[in-house]
Amino acid sequence: MPKRILQGTVVSDTNEKTVVVSVERRFTHPIMKKTVRRSKKYHAHDEANSAKVGDVVQIEECAPISKNKRWTLVNPA
Repeated sequence: MPKRILQGTVVSDTNEKTVVVSVERRFTHPIMKKTVRRSKKYHAHDEANSAKVGDVVQIEECAPISKNKRWTLVNPA
């Protein structure tokens, strides 16, 4: 089964070797038929501490690294 890859914006790079990425998804509301935007934050492993706040990056799911980290930084998108 292929690993999921998501694209989002780095919102925090304060932690060592960790970035927080906000990923936005859009969908049509089933009743109102209006486009709705929902965002979710993911903690991703950044071995080189290369990503900075505001960067658009891609993250890939991986085995658990810590309590919150289940994603790893693939490359700047």
